[in-house]
Amino acid sequence: MTQMLEMPRVQDCSVTGCGYNHDGCHAFAITIGLGNSQCDTFFDSADKGGLDTASAQVGACKRTECRHNEGLECHASAITVAPGLDAADCQTFTMA
Repeated sequence: MTQMLEMPRVQDCSVTGCGYNHDGCHAFAITIGLGNSQCDTFFDSADKGGLDTASAQVGACKRTECRHNEGLECHASAITVAPGLDAADCQTFTMA
């Protein structure tokens, strides 16, 4: 039987231009992509969406060289997303 993994929370996101960010990230889950560990769920929009009661989680992480990545899943206790080299980057990324 497969055990369910509790996904890490997006503790803070300071990317105010994202359609999911209104007083915090309201996407159900985000994906951290390649490049500069960008949030692949980010999209620049004045329209705000997501789930009103959601506290976003990291659903997947493509950065296999991150010390928090195991089997393409994030094992950090929580992450922070902020503007970086891309519009929205995972600031918790740490090279293994």
